[in-house]
Order: sequence, then structure tokens, then C-alpha cells
Amino acid sequence: MRRIKEVIVVEGKHDTARLKRLFDCDTIETSGTGLNQKLLDRIHIAQKRRGVIILTDPDAPGNRIRDKINRKVPGCKNAFIEKNRAKTKKKVGIEHGEDEAILNALEHMITYEENPKEEIRVEDLYALGLLGQAHSATLRKQVSLRLSIGEGNAKTIRNRLNCLGITKEELRKIVHEESNRECK
Repeated sequence: MRRIKEVIVVEGKHDTARLKRLFDCDTIETSGTGLNQKLLDRIHIAQKRRGVIILTDPDAPGNRIRDKINRKVPGCKNAFIEKNRAKTKKKVGIEHGEDEAILNALEHMITYEENPKEEIRVEDLYALGLLGQAHSATLRKQVSLRLSIGEGNAKTIRNRLNCLGITKEELRKIVHEESNRECK
């Protein structure tokens, strides 16, 4: 069983149990959206000592938890699992994630960077068709899956692209390739 050095932040005990079936790892559970200062301090200490990986559910509450932790505890690694690979008919969550999807998420982590060298702007998303067009949501999803950054609206995807340090030219190439693949 592979050991994960960093502490993984998850939402609940079922997520912890799921990860422990795959890895020798330690987790911090947020107990849902109840992030208080004491818990944030604990995450901050873990980040300083061992590093932190945020692996929250691929839904709105999970994104809110992730965003709050990233704002309060800089330098955390972020792992994203595809929503359609972490759900049952009625529920979405890491605890329902496919083994391969969890492994993929942990192999394609990103770390948020405060000031990217070349920032992708909203105007760039419009120009590339990732915003403001009938097919924009589908194209954003394809780009997100290709980069393993989790799904989201245009603002979320823009932030994640900037965190990865994706340049406008790299994004232009990815969008072009995904658009061509869709046409075939």
C-alpha cells in the first residue's frame, strides 16, 4: 500500500475510510462546510509540517470548502475528481469515487499561485469560446477533464487555469484540439 506524505483534507469520515482502503494516509475531516478557525489552524499546521492535499467532493459545498481553505492556508495542493466518477444515483462524493478516478486526482494535483506570470482574463475565455456561447459549458468541461482540474463555471475554471500557470497560447492549443476532436 502506497504511503501519502501529505495530510489529505476531506469532508467526512466516509471519505477517510475510502482513502484508507487505497493508501496509507492521514486525513483531516471538515465535517461538511463547518470550517471554523480551530480547524483552519490545524490545517495550517499540517501544511507547514507535512503539506496538505485538498480532496473535497465535486459539488458546490466541496468547492466552497476548497476555496476557503486555499484563501486561508496558502500552498495547499488541490486534487480534483470528476463528478461523474464519484457519484451514485442520488449522492456525489469522494466516498463514492472509483479507484482509478481517485488515483488520477492525486496524480494531477495543482497548487494555487498568488500571482501567475501570465494571467488568463475573462476576455480570453470569450475569445476562445469558453464563455458566452451556446457550447461554452461543454467546451469548458472538455478542457477541465483534459487538465484534471475539476468542473466549474467560467470564473472557477479561469482561476484554476491561472493556478496551473497555463499560458494563453497553451489554452488556445488545448481548446483548438478539443474543438477538433468534437467535430470528428
